[in-house]
Amino acid sequence: MINNTFCINGVTIAPGTRTTIDLPAGKLYTHAPMAIPVHVVRGKRDGPTLFVCAAIHGDEINGVEIIRRLLKLAALNRLRGTLLAVPIVNVHGFINHSRYLPDRRDLNRSFPGSEKGSLAARNPHLFMEEIVSKSTHGIDIHTGAIHRGNLPQIRANLEDNETEKLARAFNVPVIISSILRDGSLREAAAEAGIPTLLYESGEALRFDEVSIRAGVKGITNVMRELGMLAKKRRSEKAPAEPVVAHASSWVRAGESGILRAMVPLGGRVKKGALLGVIADPFGERELQITSPYSGIIIGKTNLPLANEGDALFHIARFSDLRDVEAKVDVFHEEHAPEPVALPTPESPII
Repeated sequence: MINNTFCINGVTIAPGTRTTIDLPAGKLYTHAPMAIPVHVVRGKRDGPTLFVCAAIHGDEINGVEIIRRLLKLAALNRLRGTLLAVPIVNVHGFINHSRYLPDRRDLNRSFPGSEKGSLAARNPHLFMEEIVSKSTHGIDIHTGAIHRGNLPQIRANLEDNETEKLARAFNVPVIISSILRDGSLREAAAEAGIPTLLYESGEALRFDEVSIRAGVKGITNVMRELGMLAKKRRSEKAPAEPVVAHASSWVRAGESGILRAMVPLGGRVKKGALLGVIADPFGERELQITSPYSGIIIGKTNLPLANEGDALFHIARFSDLRDVEAKVDVFHEEHAPEPVALPTPESPII
């Protein structure tokens, strides 16, 4: 029989119900209270508890729209287990369009936190106590930094079998075998025994329709893998097997100037290929940026103005470049929005 004692912040959520709960996140200087909103969906039948969160970096807003669409799915009416949806973890940064907390600390380098101390210690502690500790699995949604776009990708600790299984189920073309960063939510969750994926896609302070659609579909794929949602019918097309990259690095600007990028996000490059050209405003001096190895562009700057040392192109290395390039193409075809004659509540974001 399903456990009836599931509580968040002292509020009991009964099976077959859903509600929104505010976790206290301190006060503003004006004495106005701040809260981390959590939407809880409990199925009538027992099952795993999955947390899905976004905007740990307050300017990474793609995940907010992903979670909004996720919560509108009719399939949740037949949910097994519990979904904990937290669209805005860093409420202070979100309000200020900032990656950071008001004291310039990075919330995703502050886990697991502590009950006492700065805001950067208290909010992670609250999140761990009220969300992570009550979950069996997690998905943390991120984007590239400001002026920097990421190809939809999963970053995960593939040395953990359960995490690897969920990473492959998410079904994006690229999985990055990624170490756990000190102070990150993913590291703190792993240490608590909670397998957690990190979904990276798009750019800070921007909505990207392909990334959003892929995120919603990926989360539901994971929920099917966990038995929280019904499996797809056998007649439906099986997802393509993602490709794993075990190494990636950024190509940086050799000098300052104005960048003309020559390769797109998701593009395949060979060692020595021309990635872009940095020039002064007159074109009197030009520096060619070439790829140090063969790979796929999984991240790139969207800002043409480059200072010496700036990260320009993030390249992941794969054993079979043609295979991953083909899967990236198919991925974009599958998630590209259909033309809409008249606007509807769920028309693609342009």
